[in-house]
Amino acid sequence: MYQTTKRPDSAISIIGAGIAGAWQALLFAQAGHAVTLHERSDAGMTDATSHWAGGMLAPYCEAEVAEPIISRLGERSLDIWRRELPDTPFNGSLVVAHARERNDFERFARMTEGHQRLDAAGLAQLEPSLEGRFRDALFFPAEGHVEPRRVLPKLHERIRAAGGTIKFGSDVTAKDLADLNPKSIVIDCRGLSARDEQPELRGVKGEMILIETSEVQLARPVRLIHPRWPLYVIPREDNLFMLGATSIEAEDTGVSVRSALELLGAAYTVHPAFGEARILEFGSGLRPAFPDNLPRIGIRGSRISVNGLYRHGFLIAPALAELTLAYVERGQIDNEVMQCA
Repeated sequence: MYQTTKRPDSAISIIGAGIAGAWQALLFAQAGHAVTLHERSDAGMTDATSHWAGGMLAPYCEAEVAEPIISRLGERSLDIWRRELPDTPFNGSLVVAHARERNDFERFARMTEGHQRLDAAGLAQLEPSLEGRFRDALFFPAEGHVEPRRVLPKLHERIRAAGGTIKFGSDVTAKDLADLNPKSIVIDCRGLSARDEQPELRGVKGEMILIETSEVQLARPVRLIHPRWPLYVIPREDNLFMLGATSIEAEDTGVSVRSALELLGAAYTVHPAFGEARILEFGSGLRPAFPDNLPRIGIRGSRISVNGLYRHGFLIAPALAELTLAYVERGQIDNEVMQCA
């Protein structure tokens, strides 16, 4: 899996302060490198894909549809999240289904591991709001979740505390930075904006709805098996819940009427009280993906690109940063993820 070469010590410039770039900057700064993180938008990051993410840290659930590399990177990332942000909620996650999706539910159980099967009483004990709603559930106790709009600023704070510099409103390219300092290492984490150099990237739209209700209390994400896509009900602070997430091969923004109806309808079947919830926000993000939907660390001399995180950004970004750091410091190459030109 690994090969080893050697690289010289250099200053590190990173482009893109979303979840991929933030983790790169944090681990490099903590390792003692001189890090500058460039972000073309302002500190609010409202235009970033990360702003519209669900933030689920669920490598075991994702094994149902994702390649094994996602599980490997995801499981490693859980350890890094725990280490770097120990207040990250690791309350597990739940998978439930209505009777008509029973076969799909059993298939999900066969395709995944790391779960416990709960009966109706066990589910009610874990999540009292779901009492009487489902006859059983799959509980993945090792999984967690974060609130992207809260955790990204925390990562930025940690970068500064580790000695890194963040420059918002800095719209630069890898070539710009290389021209300024030929000895620096440039790590490009621009997502879809990197199509000027990686034209094979495409955007996959993920839609979400943010609602508010005090009638339902959940301590962990609930994934409802659905004939078109699984519904995620993700609890956030202040009685908020995120409903998502679709995966649509389109690069327009916004939420379609059909998606809104399906997401809201499915949420209502999880708990009728969601029918009385207040809708606060509709939105969508474009996830950067390569044709195989797998992440890639591309290496061309002192220029490195980290991209194609698809719908797994918050799940795998820490492990990708760890791999990049291992390459820069020790020349270690992960052949499953890295491509060297």
